[in-house]
Amino acid sequence: MVRFCGMTDHTPTRESRVVVLLGSLRNDSYNRRIAERLQSEAPAGVTVEIATGLADLPFYNEELDGSDVPATALALREQVARADRVLAVTPEYNGTMPAVLNNAIDWLSRPYGVGALKGKPFAVVGATPTRFGGKWSHDDARRSATIAGADVVPDLVLSHSTLDADVFEDPEVFGKFLGALVALVDHRPAAEVAA
Repeated sequence: MVRFCGMTDHTPTRESRVVVLLGSLRNDSYNRRIAERLQSEAPAGVTVEIATGLADLPFYNEELDGSDVPATALALREQVARADRVLAVTPEYNGTMPAVLNNAIDWLSRPYGVGALKGKPFAVVGATPTRFGGKWSHDDARRSATIAGADVVPDLVLSHSTLDADVFEDPEVFGKFLGALVALVDHRPAAEVAA
């Protein structure tokens, strides 16, 4: 399922640093491979960084989020705070987003009202071997990021079913992922539009 206009020209109109939150911890996961390919084939002016250490984040607990925040959580918050955009690349687990992605969003949503996701343009893409390509996971991630304060890009979701076509063997399909990245980069944040 694609809810944005795929772009044929993958040239963004602005430079940007995009941090990817991966919903899969497996080294050779389909979605990790998508993120790595986006990283290596990002258009000129776009830097894609894949957040590391998500497996080492403790589950969010307000008692841990005081003066001595875990180093992994602090590093993730700092990386996302420095980024211009955030892209979640995720499969679907049991009809929802993986716990690792949900936990990362929880850490990035705090401190309440000023978390690292606050105002960041955010989008979700991914591929799964299911009929709807991870749609429920992607919708849940968008909803959670919205509540966390992110500027979730309207109608920018790419939920690809690997039952239909292979992302890595079909240039047109991977072109949709590149198009989603460019659309995220080109999105003007609400604060920028208001200025």
